[in-house]
Amino acid sequence: MNRSLATTAAIEAGLADLTARAPAELRPAVLAEVGLADRYARADSPIGPLLVAWNGRGVSVVDMATGDDGAFEARHVAVTGRPAYPAAALPPQLAGAIERRMSGDRRVRIDLDLRGHSRFEQDVWHKALEIPRGEVRPYGWVAAEIGRPRAVRAVGTALGHNPVPLIVPCHRVVRTDGFIGQYSLGGPENKRAILRSEGLDPETLEARAAAGIRYTGSDTTNIVCLPTCRHARRTMDVHQVAFRSVKAAVAAGYRPCKVCRPDSGAALAA
Repeated sequence: MNRSLATTAAIEAGLADLTARAPAELRPAVLAEVGLADRYARADSPIGPLLVAWNGRGVSVVDMATGDDGAFEARHVAVTGRPAYPAAALPPQLAGAIERRMSGDRRVRIDLDLRGHSRFEQDVWHKALEIPRGEVRPYGWVAAEIGRPRAVRAVGTALGHNPVPLIVPCHRVVRTDGFIGQYSLGGPENKRAILRSEGLDPETLEARAAAGIRYTGSDTTNIVCLPTCRHARRTMDVHQVAFRSVKAAVAAGYRPCKVCRPDSGAALAA
């Protein structure tokens, strides 16, 4: 066989190899990479195992792992319009980032795929990302901070529709009256458990709310804060002054904290 015939035979053999069936794992991986499908795997959390779905655009869904993956896949399609395929584990970089986020690192970058959700919803969720671990803010605060001070009820609805709870910490937003409120990831008891894992005492917070104590001032700094603000929590009990409203605190000579900004939504919360 001459050189040209040998080359032709080699090319034909190579082309024949291209007809080999691709690995079964390849199609879901490719679809997920371009955002036409998602992968999902388990992750640990303070309230038990979760299922985390992601694609090349970012994390798209977080849900409780109930043991019924088929039910999760059906809910995922209903929420995103895309199929979800199981994976052995989260990518190491994503798993590490989620662990750091749950530990309170707000600077860690976790891309989110929030396609199909409204601008208002996304504004609410991005504002929730600003709330530090171990602190809570009321719905009215979120509404005022995003420039929609009268949309308190809509804020609550948006938080209830958060597709990526824990990554976007909607558990750190409580009712405007100071009570803990509902939670989409397993109900209010899970919300309480997560807040406890972050160092808060939900029962004490609700007892203060029931007593009408909505703000905490320091008689040494004359600054008034939301009760879970890190500055308020550092104030010794003997120096704490309770207020029902920011208006009352200002009238007593106190200045709103520039960190927790208790005067955001103050008119609605008064």
